[in-house]
Amino acid sequence: MHPLLRYTLDLFESLGSAPPAQAAPVVPPARAPRRAAKPDVSQSITPSASAADVSIDAGFTHPQATRSLRLQGVQVAFSLVRARRRSIGMRIGPDGLSVRAPRWTSLLEIDQVLLARAQWIVRKLHESREQHAHLQQTRIDWCDGAVFPYLGGLLRLRLDPSHGFSAVGAALVEAQGMQDGPLLRELRIALPAEASAAQIRDATQAWLMRQAKALFEERLNHFAPQLQVRWTRLSLSNADKRWGSAKSDGSIRLNWRLMHFELPVIDYVVAHELSHLRVMSHSPHFWQTVGSVMPDYPQRREKLKDPTAPLW
Repeated sequence: MHPLLRYTLDLFESLGSAPPAQAAPVVPPARAPRRAAKPDVSQSITPSASAADVSIDAGFTHPQATRSLRLQGVQVAFSLVRARRRSIGMRIGPDGLSVRAPRWTSLLEIDQVLLARAQWIVRKLHESREQHAHLQQTRIDWCDGAVFPYLGGLLRLRLDPSHGFSAVGAALVEAQGMQDGPLLRELRIALPAEASAAQIRDATQAWLMRQAKALFEERLNHFAPQLQVRWTRLSLSNADKRWGSAKSDGSIRLNWRLMHFELPVIDYVVAHELSHLRVMSHSPHFWQTVGSVMPDYPQRREKLKDPTAPLW
């Protein structure tokens, strides 16, 4: 269809639709396109809430919203982009709902697809909002006195340029616990009081990575003989959602952010990756191999899902 004609039709459809606070009328188009639009839904979050948990009072507005629709009692302003594609696609992320549709698809058809998936869309929008709020809570404020989890405990940052550990960047010392709180250890960093947040973050990360490499090598050497395997090389990873990987040549990659977890959880990831050097799959035989050195691995694996690792 000619772009000018499509624009004219969309203009008349918008003028004839209900007010923004109401759902657009679901009216089948006078002439269906050659290929029926099928939802091509993609998502970037993990299900965690049921539809019964969805409030009908909250609204969602995408920063680049170009159209609004009422779904399940919730006003949803979404980004709509015309693209060279054969079906309608939806994506839900921290910004809200994004919709990509073929150039020939009418606004009424797009609304029909969204109304058909309204329950799913609103539930996912709430999940994304909750996940984003949690990530903001775990974000570290990189300044003197910041606290973050370390090996199952808490570590407090202190800027201390007067000490003689500038060659290694930082030093770990014991410290008094907060009032009515847990015992803390302090990481004293050789930076001046006026250091920027980026400088403090980078110095802390460099120290954590050094600690991670030393600890991971120790734990690999501990479990490798028990599993009768030989690892050849260790490298550190910074992946968002993957804690480790292994190759048949004996090379191991482990995420340095595992240092936020307690040692039994780190040991599980180490044993998991070493077991792949014997079984390069997640078959029952693989899990038997992990269980041969770690019978309680399911409990340790479950702790990896705890929201203890802060957002860097």
